[in-house]
Amino acid sequence: MRVLYFDCFCGISGDMAVGALIDAGADFQTIQAGLSSLRVPGFRLEAERAPKKGIMATQFRVVLDAHEHHPHRHLHHVVEIIRGGALPEAVKSAAIQTFELLAAAEAAVHGISIEKVHFHEVGAVDSIVDIVAAQYGLHLLEVDCVCASALHVGTGMVRCDHGWMPVPAPATAKLLEGKPTYGGEVQGELVTPTGAAILAQCAQRFGAAPAMRVGRIGYGSGTRELPDRPNVLRVLIGEADAEQSVESVTVMEANIDDMNPELLPPLISALLAAGARDAFLTPILGKKGRPAYCVTALCDEDAVPALSEAMFRHSTTLGVRMREERRVVLDREWKIVRTPWGAVRVKLGIRSGAVSHAAPEFEECRACAEAAGVPVKQVYEAALAAAIKGEFEDA
Repeated sequence: MRVLYFDCFCGISGDMAVGALIDAGADFQTIQAGLSSLRVPGFRLEAERAPKKGIMATQFRVVLDAHEHHPHRHLHHVVEIIRGGALPEAVKSAAIQTFELLAAAEAAVHGISIEKVHFHEVGAVDSIVDIVAAQYGLHLLEVDCVCASALHVGTGMVRCDHGWMPVPAPATAKLLEGKPTYGGEVQGELVTPTGAAILAQCAQRFGAAPAMRVGRIGYGSGTRELPDRPNVLRVLIGEADAEQSVESVTVMEANIDDMNPELLPPLISALLAAGARDAFLTPILGKKGRPAYCVTALCDEDAVPALSEAMFRHSTTLGVRMREERRVVLDREWKIVRTPWGAVRVKLGIRSGAVSHAAPEFEECRACAEAAGVPVKQVYEAALAAAIKGEFEDA
């Protein structure tokens, strides 16, 4: 599996993303030809390599014709421009989705409908070009999975079309909801709305770099010069083992010795509803030999805030421990099998393209059993036998 990882230690903007993708091997001439087909006059593209604090990086620029009129646009104008270009359909779809995310963020911030959003900074020609070019670059690199680090957003204030705004700007903050961010080290804006929207559309996971054999590295240059670090975005592209992927998972734990045991099952349910991949209880002995429970939840890094809220809200704990662990996992897939008492979903573990493990969904087996008045074991075994034989139905 071909994986691309955005290392956002100095944030991300649209031009940095495009520059990094070109630096990693996306063909600039192909991107340039695709963008020239857009019905947007008055711009040209440049891409050149230059040093940034000792690192050679590609600076991507959209040079606008000062004499060309560039109007503010609504979402439907941008969509028409993208659909009219001579671009692969996958690129058009991804670019339109990115602008839809931008429009939704702007609408939420200003309290208006998406149709009424005027794209100001983000709707200018350079941002249309940045978004289409970034999606085209990802398409040309033929990656199967896009991941990203926690985002360094910067700190302070930034001047926008509506005046001075806190960093991250409101639309950027909206796009970054649920994603890991940090700031405080660099004054100014490091993540732009365009950069945030690109990641919101394409990144499937945020956190530490996945295990992979790195084959290509690209650096995209930002326009600012920072005093103590290279203002670049790094892209790592490599091959991950598709048979058994190695991934990072956040482990959250709390020891509880003063809670009514009847309230523990609702706590587990709340953690799962908040985004935990798994949640469970382990009996332990606490202080002074008291019986207690260790509550454990496994989650992606971007789900930590929601799970912390659930842990504090539904339990008596005063603190939650966290650590990052790595695990090896099989590819997973859901299939439907037919039993004499109804359809049941089965979770499959896939290794080397073959099913190595099958587990019928217990609650669906129980529902079928209760409706038919037969033992759950009978439905479960029938579903498992159908899965082993490969008797799957279309979803």
